[in-house]
Amino acid sequence: MFIKKYFDYLRDNPEGYWFKSKLYGWGWVPVKWQGWLVVLFGVGILLAGIYIGEADDAPGAMLLGFILMLAVILFFGWKKGERPRWQWGLEDKKDDE
Repeated sequence: MFIKKYFDYLRDNPEGYWFKSKLYGWGWVPVKWQGWLVVLFGVGILLAGIYIGEADDAPGAMLLGFILMLAVILFFGWKKGERPRWQWGLEDKKDDE
C-alpha cells in the first residue's frame, strides 16, 4: 500500500533531518516537529504581511511577507534538510544477484 510505504519513507530518517526530499518533484516535506514549526512560522509571517498589507500605508507588506516566508523556509530547508533532488516516486530497491 502506497500510504504505508510513504510513511515508512518519512520515518526512515537516521540523520535527524527536519525536512526530507519530496517523493514527487523537487523540494522538501517537514518530517520532524522542528520542520513543522518552521512551516508554521513561515505561514505566520505570510499572514502578518497580508494583515499589514491591508492598510493603505503599507502596500508592499504582502510581497515582503511572501518573500520573508520563502526565505525562512528555503534557509531552514537547505540547512536542516536533505539535499533536494528531482525524483518521481519511491526508488525500487533491487538486490544484486
